[in-house]
Amino acid sequence: MQKIFLQFILIIAATIQLGFAQLKTDVIIVGGGASGTMAAIQASRLGVDVIVVEETVWLGGMLTSAGVSAIDGNHRLPSGLWGEFRQHLYDYYGGPEAVETGWVSNTLFEPSVGNNILQAMVKKEKNVQVLFETTWSKASKTVQGWVITAKDKKGKEVSVEGKVLIDATELGDVMASLNVPYYLGMDSKSLNNEPFALAEANDIVQDLTYVITLKDFGKGVDKTIKKPKNYSKEEFAGCCDVSDPATLLKDNNDCFKMLTYGRLPNNKFMVNWPKKGNDIYLNIVEKTPSERARLLEEAKQMTLRFVYYIQAELGFRHLGIDFSEYPTKDGFPMIPYHRESRRLQAKSLFSLQHIMTPFETLEAYYRTGVVVGDYTIDHHHYKYGNAPEIDFVKIRVPSYNVPMGALIPKDYEGLIVAEKSIGVSNIVNGATRLQPVVLGIGQASGVVAALAVQKGISPSSVAIRDVQSTLLDQKAYIMPYIDVPASDPQFKTLHKIGATGVLRGVGIPYKWANQTWFYPEREISGYELMVGLRTYYPELLNNWTASGEPLNVSSLQEVFSFIGKPISIVEIQDVFRNAGISDMVKEDTKLNRRKVAVLLDSHLRLFEKGVDFKGNLTNINS
Repeated sequence: MQKIFLQFILIIAATIQLGFAQLKTDVIIVGGGASGTMAAIQASRLGVDVIVVEETVWLGGMLTSAGVSAIDGNHRLPSGLWGEFRQHLYDYYGGPEAVETGWVSNTLFEPSVGNNILQAMVKKEKNVQVLFETTWSKASKTVQGWVITAKDKKGKEVSVEGKVLIDATELGDVMASLNVPYYLGMDSKSLNNEPFALAEANDIVQDLTYVITLKDFGKGVDKTIKKPKNYSKEEFAGCCDVSDPATLLKDNNDCFKMLTYGRLPNNKFMVNWPKKGNDIYLNIVEKTPSERARLLEEAKQMTLRFVYYIQAELGFRHLGIDFSEYPTKDGFPMIPYHRESRRLQAKSLFSLQHIMTPFETLEAYYRTGVVVGDYTIDHHHYKYGNAPEIDFVKIRVPSYNVPMGALIPKDYEGLIVAEKSIGVSNIVNGATRLQPVVLGIGQASGVVAALAVQKGISPSSVAIRDVQSTLLDQKAYIMPYIDVPASDPQFKTLHKIGATGVLRGVGIPYKWANQTWFYPEREISGYELMVGLRTYYPELLNNWTASGEPLNVSSLQEVFSFIGKPISIVEIQDVFRNAGISDMVKEDTKLNRRKVAVLLDSHLRLFEKGVDFKGNLTNINS
């Protein structure tokens, strides 16, 4: 017995000496980027423990560690944690106008400030532990859940055990290591019948960029860098073309405007320019870490050549590399900006037609939305040379919501996939890759993970309606309604009814900020209501008594009575009173979409009827 005890003591001592740490948690998140950080915050707020494994010393990924600190899209859709992060930026800089410094975005900020804000947000969460400068090496599935093996900067091995795993890496590396099926590159039309897809698939991904931050050191100061190796000014000829293909505006050859594309507060500039700028084609997704590092030096050299061109050829010598922005010796961000990664073979393959015509597709993915986005389809293939032609500018779409099934592997349990690696087509990735959408993907992932832990079930078994309802409680949008903000007194109700499909929004392609309108104050006809209810009450298919005239209380009562759900005027008045609507009700009182939505939610409880990953109703008769 003493011998066994002595061996145990020796093992413990050896473990301590070798620097081996074992940690336990509820949710493991690999990657503290845009989605990983939001997933951690959200899961913590729902009461579960989280450990984040992050290889750098920063949080935020492409927002901060990659230097892409100009938010694309969702300016009028400040959903959930994205809206909260933006408000922190407003508070720091002094309001919305203070961050409207560049013309590419309504919200620009210094990467270091963004990191500081995210660090502060995470520190407020008592249930989150971040393992900085820690690199994961293996993900293992166990009977209880998962074990992640990693090493910290000192070489100490760390083992993290948890119940649910979120892959929030920049390129979907965890799911690839687990042999979870995925897509990579440009899709063929045979995959999803997208009208703009290619006849044959290939492995071409979007250009990446190694961003750098310049600072204005003042007129007369010369910050010109040493002429980079292999420099040629012809490489960047034409970079000052600032025409906008999306709006057909021609405004060519304005070099200063090109630079102010990504002008940040405090006289800094984000150098992330696609046209004859510092985009570069490097398909490093399937490469090893050492191969990636070697190839990414080419991206850095591309950016340095562009910086030299800006200084020496365009004459902006006073714009120099801001070596104080990032905790690096060379002045570059810690990671490159990856526009595209592996894409999960998911429960829901979110394709172009689901954005263009969401109510006309076989899958009713709009009913299962957990993330919203409004940015147009935007692909970067300038530097590949002869990429197959797809005129992405002509793909005009409204705003959209991403289905929950895009985060869940098709045939693999216990894993949630976030960041840019969700189950979308290559074309749709051009919209879902943008920062606010990825932040929303993280928040939704955090909800799914927390509910899975609390209910003791796999993420794939978590009810979609439970996830959506929880997100709405967190002021996150599940429908892309530009006119139903979180401040709306019926915010949750209108989004819930929108997700049933009974009352549908109107999608509008619009410049770089597409729209969907619910129009809460618009009148609704009896016929419109009846058609919307037919999915839930098939008996209405044989009812042709509803009129196209504006709906009033009496005609609504007729429809409700026909489906066996009669409602009195007194009951209607009580429903409105409970919802904070003080209007008096009579038989001839006209009803707008807001009031009808309130009645549908309270009296028929349509949102409580479950949906599967395709958006089909699962308990229609309950």
